[in-house]
Amino acid sequence: MDLQDYRKQIDKVDDEILRLFTERMRICGEIAGYKMQNNLPVFDAARERNKLANLYEKADGDMRTYTNVLFSLLFELSRLHQKRIIAPSTELMRQIERAIEETDKSFPEHAVIACQGVEGAYSQLACGKLFAVPNIMYFNSFEGVFAAIGKGLCRFGLLPIENSTAGSVNKVYDLMMRYDFHIVRSVRLKVDHNLLAKKGTKIEDIREIVSHEQAINQCAGFLSTLKNVKITVCENTAAAAKMVAESDRTDLAALSSRSCAEIYGLDCLAASVQDTGNNYTRFICISRKLEIYPGADKTSIMMVISHKPGSLYKVLSRFYAMGINLVKLESRPLPDRDFEFMFYFDLETPVYSDKFSKLIGELDSLSEKFKYLGSYSEIV
Repeated sequence: MDLQDYRKQIDKVDDEILRLFTERMRICGEIAGYKMQNNLPVFDAARERNKLANLYEKADGDMRTYTNVLFSLLFELSRLHQKRIIAPSTELMRQIERAIEETDKSFPEHAVIACQGVEGAYSQLACGKLFAVPNIMYFNSFEGVFAAIGKGLCRFGLLPIENSTAGSVNKVYDLMMRYDFHIVRSVRLKVDHNLLAKKGTKIEDIREIVSHEQAINQCAGFLSTLKNVKITVCENTAAAAKMVAESDRTDLAALSSRSCAEIYGLDCLAASVQDTGNNYTRFICISRKLEIYPGADKTSIMMVISHKPGSLYKVLSRFYAMGINLVKLESRPLPDRDFEFMFYFDLETPVYSDKFSKLIGELDSLSEKFKYLGSYSEIV
């Protein structure tokens, strides 16, 4: 026999597997009807556990592991099929459908927006890309922005979530676990850091540089060339520029935007000192209310997944099977739980597609905790 003969045998087996799988799912559908009539739960843990043990004993020794994986997945698919029959539309999908229907058909040009920092912050520049006439309320911390949204002080909040050079803003991700909010839009802003100091100051006079930790990380190469200079972290790049302007010191400088030089009357001692010219920060625009504007082709979710082998794989395999592109995966440790994590996913999928509704219905059942953050479009 040659390779083609073996492949023909495989094709015949695959056809039989498909026929049997289809028949099994048909019977599962009938079982779903019975369970619905008799008010029985879809998941029967004892039945599945005993079934897996029985199949494990029947399998050949070197096939036992494969058998366990195969039938675990098969049982999971059967549960999902039954759930879709019993509850074809989840409460979450109904909320999403209502949001699509009730949200204005165009993104607002004017609104009150909460931002962290002071005048000249990169958040302010990002606001200018999202809103024609933004009314900005500044807060000292990222948590202040979340709290302002939660209390209804502002309709929207703007937060940096990741940088192309320095990576994720972990403080924001940690706060996302503690507050209820929805993402309504995102924006990418080109970040250009400059070394700013009082007028007349020379770069060799500088003994301390202040800025946000992300900006410091993004300018690590430039900072390494400066000798005997203290690097100090502060809450915001614009706050750093303001600190320099209000200080009596002539040996203090800030890493900040060029617009801050104009706002606070500072000299630019060195321009564009970030490590890479292709330096972008991504901001998310959040609201208390679920709002889904036309053109929403990105979705963000958070999940707590059971601490068992293969749990994350089961989630990732859904994205692959449905042809959905995963563009961001972030994990953050859960407080008070040893070595367990909240996973954050950014997906490329239109909120209007059948794949989206099917995915949302399945993911909820694969997690201990599931949080839909929103569907939105991104401004570049």
